[in-house]
Amino acid sequence: MSFFKALIFAIFASILLTYIFGTTLMEWFEISVYMDEHQVEPLKALSISALVMVALIVATLAIVLTVFGTVIFAGLLALGAILLVGVGIFWPVIFIAIIIWLCFREKRPVQA
Repeated sequence: MSFFKALIFAIFASILLTYIFGTTLMEWFEISVYMDEHQVEPLKALSISALVMVALIVATLAIVLTVFGTVIFAGLLALGAILLVGVGIFWPVIFIAIIIWLCFREKRPVQA
């Protein structure tokens, strides 16, 4: 499953769970949401909470991608540094090995 497909499923699941659990909790605990001394309809109250949940999911996604992206980038930098140090130290040996290989390799006859 691709990353964005999983993200869309997570967003839809959070909205669905918010509606399901939101209506149940609002009925059980007799919760009423008021704005400017007017009672907000239950569907609008749940829509606001669903939008907040989607915003939290997107913010969490951004944080996770930033952290993992930084860790992967630092790991690649460390691997590249080790590789370059290894080439820097052993370049004479590598150079001589390439020259020996070029001089003494088996030459294949050219087929026309």
